[in-house]
Amino acid sequence: MSFLHEPRLDGIAVGSPEFFQIQNELIATRPALRHCYDVWYRTLLDDPAVRDAPPDARFLELGSGGSRLKEFDPRIITSDVSPGIAEMVVDARELPFPDASLHAIFLTHVFHHIPDVSRFLREAQRVLVPGGVIGMIEVAATPFARFFFNHFHPEPFSPELDWNFAQSHSMMDSNQALSWIVFERDHARFQREHSGLMLEEKRWLPWLPYLLSGGVTRRDVLPRAIVPAIISTDRILRGLYPLFALHWFIRLRKAASH
Repeated sequence: MSFLHEPRLDGIAVGSPEFFQIQNELIATRPALRHCYDVWYRTLLDDPAVRDAPPDARFLELGSGGSRLKEFDPRIITSDVSPGIAEMVVDARELPFPDASLHAIFLTHVFHHIPDVSRFLREAQRVLVPGGVIGMIEVAATPFARFFFNHFHPEPFSPELDWNFAQSHSMMDSNQALSWIVFERDHARFQREHSGLMLEEKRWLPWLPYLLSGGVTRRDVLPRAIVPAIISTDRILRGLYPLFALHWFIRLRKAASH
């Protein structure tokens, strides 16, 4: 399947500023892919913790990379674990913010890169105001997603593992099954260990436009003229999302009493 590889990424170091700049351009110029990201961004921001926040409220995006989320709300503070990519250099396990100082934390394809998500969840609970939200777009674990990410994606998808994994400072250090592990398989453990965070919503997201767009690492072979039909078909097939969705949205909320 090497013929589907996006040639603009040849020779570009994964995780470099150049890598994320190209990804940003791909998202902006591929109609089907842009549709998916626009849906993701609107979903992340559609929350009272954002809509009803005071003018001086602060929102943090972790692992911004090539994200366009700040275009949807300029109050967002962008961050990444590597320098030269975003406004701040931030490790999700050690958030450099005072207690109860953020109204929302957003992650797009980031949670499964955090090698110790328990530390992140404790830190997120600390820095969020009561009622603050964590919104994340993550890899789903539907039957088709398991097949797709096991066979057509370089990062591991290991649903049998624990919450932690070894990290050698590479974007390939991850477990794409992590959100399913924490919020589905080990939901009781999550509730027990992070009782100050409520799992408020899990929602499937559009998959057919993303699959056919090539994502951010493969060629876009989709004729522009049929993109609206692909998007409409995806909506018609919403009933199949539990079988085919590649991504899902997860919302956690800090309890008002914490």
